[in-house]
Amino acid sequence: MSSVAVESQKRRTFAIISHPDAGKTTVTEKLLLYAGAIHLAGSVKARKNSRHAISDWMKMEQERGISVTSSVLQFGYKQAALNLLDTPGHADFSEDTYRTLAAVDSAIMLIDHAKGVEARTLRLFEVCRMRKLPVVTFMNKLDREGRDPLDLLDDVSKSLNIEVAPLNWPIGNGRDFKGVIDIRSQIVHLFAADSHGSTIAKVTTLPFVESEKLIGTRLFDETSEQLELLAAAGTAYNRDSFMAGEVSPVFWGSALTNFGVGPLLDFIAAHAAPPAARIAEDGNVINPNDERFSGFIFKIQANMNPRHRDRIAFLRVVSGRFSRGMETVLGRSGDKLKLAKPHSFMAQERSIVDEAWPGDIVGLYDSGQLRIGDTLCEGAQFSFSGIPRFAPEYFAQLVVRDAMKRKAVDSGLSQLSHEGVIQLFYNSISRQEPYLGAVGQLQFEVLKERLKNEYGADVAYRSSPYRWVRWIGGEPEGLKWLKARRDYAIMQDRNGRPVLLAESQFSINYALENAPGLVLYDIEPL
Repeated sequence: MSSVAVESQKRRTFAIISHPDAGKTTVTEKLLLYAGAIHLAGSVKARKNSRHAISDWMKMEQERGISVTSSVLQFGYKQAALNLLDTPGHADFSEDTYRTLAAVDSAIMLIDHAKGVEARTLRLFEVCRMRKLPVVTFMNKLDREGRDPLDLLDDVSKSLNIEVAPLNWPIGNGRDFKGVIDIRSQIVHLFAADSHGSTIAKVTTLPFVESEKLIGTRLFDETSEQLELLAAAGTAYNRDSFMAGEVSPVFWGSALTNFGVGPLLDFIAAHAAPPAARIAEDGNVINPNDERFSGFIFKIQANMNPRHRDRIAFLRVVSGRFSRGMETVLGRSGDKLKLAKPHSFMAQERSIVDEAWPGDIVGLYDSGQLRIGDTLCEGAQFSFSGIPRFAPEYFAQLVVRDAMKRKAVDSGLSQLSHEGVIQLFYNSISRQEPYLGAVGQLQFEVLKERLKNEYGADVAYRSSPYRWVRWIGGEPEGLKWLKARRDYAIMQDRNGRPVLLAESQFSINYALENAPGLVLYDIEPL
């Protein structure tokens, strides 16, 4: 077996998805803790000690206790090399999550066991289904009172239209939560009640049949009955079905107190999906074991180190061996790029990487030449299918408070729009300020804060009459028809593509009905 194939099989590249407040950042911390990547778990709630989650590195994230940008966390566990992409939980930053899910091979879906499947969970799961990602379910917050576990399984299965196969099972919940039982081995893992979650929990293991004295007769009988129902009517775990996205293995626990985190990590390291093949625009299948290097840019982050005004492009290695200083071809233009000073990550902390393999995430210093969706490869030029942008739902016009900061604002807008923080729409005729588009309102606040903190520029917003944007395609006559009318705003996005900004859905429908050959897209055409 080649070195590429050997290293590829060690990789597990995955994301964590959830509805806000389901415990995603806490689970991320605890996975790092159990893998030995950190020795004391931080908490975004522990502000009195100035201690924050390692994955929430941006100033705004630490102040608010929310994740607003994806973080890359790379660490080893047993025989596996793990690449964890921690995604924003807030719906206003969903576009960053969609891009991140294009770079992973599987996902952990967190469910608050008191609430079940929530709206954001459903939307993110549909993106995983669209990308055919295997999904592992972790029922979280068992230290709090919640729903009956059998009812919760039924909710997940029906709401997401997927089979669920528990690999372990909770013993009680809330104050009565004692631990979990491995269904196949019938071994009980009981956790110390005095565990506070900052260090690895103390665990007592013993056969379930011998656990009655420790967990009590009521919980023993209740758990026995639930296990009998599962054996009679539950779905058995099958790896092929899991890899095909048809069944989701289920784990139970409490990330806050570390209950159940260890079994989840063990499963991810041993059984999560290894790097998958990717399809190029020409239809060729690029296998991860191919000796020829290839990868794509799924994220661009400006100013991870504000003092240096740097710009990092995150590359997902698809095939072959990445090596420091190698010369590659940019699929979009054919330009040659030498990849100097590549980095691996633990959130904002970086280290020089000499080589990387399929599934790994590499940070590249970027002077502005790279875009999200770009392909880098050895040899002949080719491209993977790009990562689309979704039509924004909110609009505003920028106001620069200090004209002396004009250059800083322009630089910040350029970098942050390529990063995906905001979408820009320019009027190619007038010199007015650009219109800003966002998937969620909070993105405008993030842009304002980052322009102030990272570029020293104070800006404000003017309300916009526009409520809809569509990329313009189809026959040239359709665009001419739009430009000839004064009641349609034709602008350009940051890549120079023509877009239509409209005040109502009616005007969009009218244009489609009357403009010859016009096609309008709510997802950026690739």
